[in-house]
Amino acid sequence: MESTLQQGATVEQAVELGLREDEFEMVKGILGRTPNFTETAVYAVMWSEHCSYKNSIHWLKQLPKDGPQMLVKAGEENAGLVDLGDGVGCVFKIESHNHPSALEPYQGAATGVGGINRDIFTMGARPIAQLNSLRFGNIEEDRTKWLVKGVVKGIGDYGNSFGIPIVGGEVFFDESYNTNPLVNAFSAGIMDPTKVISATSAGPGNPVFIVGAATGKDGIAGAAFASKDITEDSANDLPSVQVGDPFMEKLLLEATMELVDSDAVVGMQDMGAAGITCSSNEMSAAGDNVGMDLDLDKVPTRQENMLPYEILLSESQERMLVVVAKGKEQIVKDIFDKWDLHAEEIGVVTEGGRVRYMMGGEVVGDVPAESLVLGGGAPVYEREYSEPAYFQEYKKFNIDDVKQPEDLKEVAFKMLAHPNIASKRWVYEQYDSMVGTKNITTNRPADAAIVNIKGTNRALAMTVDCNSRYVNADPLVGTMIAVSEAARNITCAGGNPSAITNCLNFGNPYNPESFWQFVGAIKGMSAACLKFETPVTGGNVSFYNQTSKNGVEIPVFPTPTIGMIGIVEDKDKTMSLDFKAKGDLIFIIGQSHNDISSSEYLVSYHGISASPAPYFDLEEEFTMQQKIKSLIQESRINAAHDVADGGLFVALAEMGMPNNLGFDIVTDSEVREDAFLFGEGQGRVVVTVNEDQEDDFIGAMMDSGVSFTLLGHVTKGKLMIDDEHFGFINEAKNVFDNALGKHLEN
Repeated sequence: MESTLQQGATVEQAVELGLREDEFEMVKGILGRTPNFTETAVYAVMWSEHCSYKNSIHWLKQLPKDGPQMLVKAGEENAGLVDLGDGVGCVFKIESHNHPSALEPYQGAATGVGGINRDIFTMGARPIAQLNSLRFGNIEEDRTKWLVKGVVKGIGDYGNSFGIPIVGGEVFFDESYNTNPLVNAFSAGIMDPTKVISATSAGPGNPVFIVGAATGKDGIAGAAFASKDITEDSANDLPSVQVGDPFMEKLLLEATMELVDSDAVVGMQDMGAAGITCSSNEMSAAGDNVGMDLDLDKVPTRQENMLPYEILLSESQERMLVVVAKGKEQIVKDIFDKWDLHAEEIGVVTEGGRVRYMMGGEVVGDVPAESLVLGGGAPVYEREYSEPAYFQEYKKFNIDDVKQPEDLKEVAFKMLAHPNIASKRWVYEQYDSMVGTKNITTNRPADAAIVNIKGTNRALAMTVDCNSRYVNADPLVGTMIAVSEAARNITCAGGNPSAITNCLNFGNPYNPESFWQFVGAIKGMSAACLKFETPVTGGNVSFYNQTSKNGVEIPVFPTPTIGMIGIVEDKDKTMSLDFKAKGDLIFIIGQSHNDISSSEYLVSYHGISASPAPYFDLEEEFTMQQKIKSLIQESRINAAHDVADGGLFVALAEMGMPNNLGFDIVTDSEVREDAFLFGEGQGRVVVTVNEDQEDDFIGAMMDSGVSFTLLGHVTKGKLMIDDEHFGFINEAKNVFDNALGKHLEN
């Protein structure tokens, strides 16, 4: 077989493809020659931050990975696997699709949903629920409205057509995301833990198949595109945005589930970032001194005359690479033929650890797999980082410099109407939350989504959380809060926090101040995960989320999104957030503080963005959550809702809206009224108690050492604070439900 390897690439081509000059020299040293254009493209995409984590892996390795329920740890497979008991495992992961969504929001978001679901079912798990975490810029700008509508429709159309319910999520608006929105997609699936399909190649002589859709020119170099800035010229990168087909993905899911039950599969990997290049090299490197010979002429393509690098770097959706046990080829072909999908044998597993690509009777690429992958030969950098000047400036904030408004009722209703507080009904009404009949919380609102695990008495709780304003104010504390709020939401819903996946959205890693935010977030996440015993199962790093204007980089708020799952041991012990009956007593568990730092109230009402993260104490938070768990298990409360964005008033209003019930409360005389109602100091949960259980509840709390205060009682619909009439719950609900739609449709 002839070779075109002697036709070396130039350094200019290497830089254009995304390699640095010194990295190009490293490639020459690895190969002992100058790589050709195809090989240079392969190294460029595999050594991009999106694939290699070269700027972040040093810190990612410091995250806790061990836990009592971990079956597959971070980095071992496409996603983490947690033991739920009763012979059931949960595979879950979150990933970003930020840059594609900035250019083409519909397909960018849709293919983010498709890609994260493939990560789940490629391991042999059936997806049962999805969440998403979305960040957009100023909601008054036309481009923001266009992005919101495109992203939401893309997520809804793909998820609804694929048939997996979207059971929750979050949406946040801030000008820092004007150019670069964040679209983070989470998926969870369940499986028999003994049937995990590994993303590992083995057995020289075993055939290699590409299954699913044909390969096109969409998404070429998408991973490299995700590893650079969004600029005014980024529209030229539209070919880097993938195009999804949810109906084909549904067929691929069902075919994969059949494949799992056969004995034909040795290993399998989704073709996500970097397509065939990534799957062939990562699977080979994960094996024991094995490689692959792949004939690119045999890859089904959608366009004629595709060049080798185009086939290798294409990120066309709904495709997977499968290593098949020799002699079992017909089983695979029959399964995929039944579901009307491609299943083409394109190569063979070889000895020696090299991956060779052939086309037109020539060797067009010959690379050692180990040199391309994370933990192998891919470069690892320890970037410089330095504290930004704003950090100390934010600490100078003093609540005494802020005058308390005279009309707190006006403030309350402005909070309910703010896009970051108001109901996201406009968004979730476009999602199907009921498909699959597993969602328990559709008509029983809770702080976390709860999904039924049929055939057991258990359920799966899940949430995504991150207040990026807190993280921007203090990356260490803000990220501890993100983990703690996720745990609080799981706990308030009746679950036991189990493990997390993360999506780390930050600015340019070469900017020392942006990297300082990243390092602080990692340290904060580690501390909180260790405290809650919620190991990190994996996730995604997305750098270069920023706007470049006149040569100045303006990063988005640092956004380490936390996706957390928890186990509900007894489905009868779940807890909803809604007030149950007039006369029920309302208590707040946890200490209130004279604190309005980084609150939506301070930023949107007073226009003050420079303040530290809100009050937070990790030990207090953990102790409080443990008490909430016992109160739920002992059936001492009938509702629980954490105090988060918007503060106590918003939490109470959200509890009243489902059943049109109001509240009559008294504020704490030792705390400013605006801080008590709208401050976002952490570690607080509102609970309600039947009057006849009051003594038992108080007895349980007195023994705990956890602070608690009687606020008042549930009313038929009137909102009363310190004997002042704040309106009625139906008025609040009307504002809350319709505000976001009014912003987006005007």
